[in-house]
Amino acid sequence: MAEQDNSQERTEEPTPKRLEDARKKGQIPRSRELNTFMVVMAGVVGCGVLSDYMGRSMGRIMRASFRLERGDLFHPSALLEHSAAALRDGLLLLAPFLALMVIVALISPLLLGGWSFSWESLQPKFGKLNPLEGLKRMFALRGLVELVKSLLKVLLLGLVTAALLGSWKGELSRLVHQDLMAALASSLGFLWWAVLLLGVSLLVLVAMDVPYQLWDHRRKLKMTLQEIKDEMKESEGRPEVKSKIRQLQQERARQRMMEEVPKADVVVTNPTHFAVALRYDQSQGGAPKVVAKGTDFIAARIRDKAVAAGIPLLAAPPLARALYYSTELEQEIPEGLYLAVAQVLAYVYQLKTAQGPNDRPVPPGDLPVPEEYLQGRD
Repeated sequence: MAEQDNSQERTEEPTPKRLEDARKKGQIPRSRELNTFMVVMAGVVGCGVLSDYMGRSMGRIMRASFRLERGDLFHPSALLEHSAAALRDGLLLLAPFLALMVIVALISPLLLGGWSFSWESLQPKFGKLNPLEGLKRMFALRGLVELVKSLLKVLLLGLVTAALLGSWKGELSRLVHQDLMAALASSLGFLWWAVLLLGVSLLVLVAMDVPYQLWDHRRKLKMTLQEIKDEMKESEGRPEVKSKIRQLQQERARQRMMEEVPKADVVVTNPTHFAVALRYDQSQGGAPKVVAKGTDFIAARIRDKAVAAGIPLLAAPPLARALYYSTELEQEIPEGLYLAVAQVLAYVYQLKTAQGPNDRPVPPGDLPVPEEYLQGRD
C-alpha cells in the first residue's frame, strides 16, 4: 500500500507531451510583473524620445484651438469642426506612442512562455463562481504569493518615492520661483525621471516573480508514475503511432543497408526482381556475408547504388533467389552455397585483375545451387 501511495504523488517532471497539451489549453507561465515592467519602460523611453515632438505638436494644437474667428463663436457647426479637428490631431499625435505601447504589450509575453491562443481557455467556467472555490483560491499558495507580491510592490514603490522626494526637496521648492514655462519643463523632467526610477525598481519584483512562475508552472504539471506509464501506453498503443514507428525503423534499416552496398564485392541479381550484395573479408576469415538484399524497387536501388560505386553486377537468377531466401542481413551464407559463391568471387577477382577488354573473363553460368535453397522460387 505504501508503494501504491507513493506512486500517486506528483513527483515526476512533466513529459514533453504533457507540456504540449498544457500549452494547447492555454496553460503557460506568465509574469504580470514582467509585462508591467516592459510596458512602463516602453512608456518612459517613448516619452523621452517623442517628448520634443509631442510638446511642439501639443502647443500647436492648443494655439489653433484658441485662435478662433469671431464669427465661429456664434456658429455651432464651426465649433464642432474645430473640436473634431483638435481631437483628430490629438489622436494622430498620440498614435506613435500608443503604437509603441501596443507592440511592447504584444511582444512582452514572448519573453516568458511565448504566444498561445486557446479556445478552451476562453470557455466560461461556472465553477469559478462558487464562493467556496473562491475562498480556496484566496488562501491557496498562489493567492498568498500574490498578496506578498502586492505588499512588496507597495513597500518598494513607497520607499523609492520617498527617497526621490527627499532628494529632490530643494529643487521642487524652487519651482515656485521660476516662470511658467521653465517650471513646467522642470516638472515634466522630474516626472520623467520619477517614472523611470520607479520602473527600474520593478526589476526587483521581476527577478523574484519570473523564477517563481516557471517553478509554479512545472509544479502544477508534475505527474505521478502511473500517469507517465499511462501516457506511454497510450502513445505506443495507438495503431498510427505503431505504424509510424515501424515505418521509421524500416526506413532507417534500408538506409543503413544502402550504405553497405558500396562496400560489397559483388551484387548477384535475378536480374530484375532480386538483388543480393555480398562482401568477403579474407582478414576476418569465415564465409562471405550478405550486406544488402531486396526485391523489385529495393533491388533496383541496390543495383543503381552498386553501379554508381563501381561494384560488379552478376546476373545469376537461381543463386540470387537462394541467397535472398536463405540468408539474413549481416549473416554468412549457408554452407550449401559456398561453391557457387566461390565461383562468383573468383569471377570478380579475375574481372578486377583484367588488363583490358580482351582479358575480361566470361561470367560463370550454371552455378551449382542445391534444390533445397530454391524453396522460395515462384
